[in-house]
Amino acid sequence: MKTPSTPSAALTLDLLPERTQAVIQRVRDADSDQAGLQRRLLELGFVPGERVQVLRRPLAGRGPLAVRVGGSTFAMRPLESSLIEVLPG
Repeated sequence: MKTPSTPSAALTLDLLPERTQAVIQRVRDADSDQAGLQRRLLELGFVPGERVQVLRRPLAGRGPLAVRVGGSTFAMRPLESSLIEVLPG
């Protein structure tokens, strides 16, 4: 008999371990200083249900992440990646 699995907790893309695949759950609104950032991320393909993966993190922990969504690869600032909620798996 199978035991029910517990669902993984959602986390933000900036916290996703390198090379771990995840599914985008939602893109949160940025604060008023970054108006339009949510819309821009959605336009780039960071939409709910899309698969995403952090390919590379900066060595010093600061700087952009290399992220793949669909067939495209992007360099993302920590602010941008912290707005994207994902579910690993």
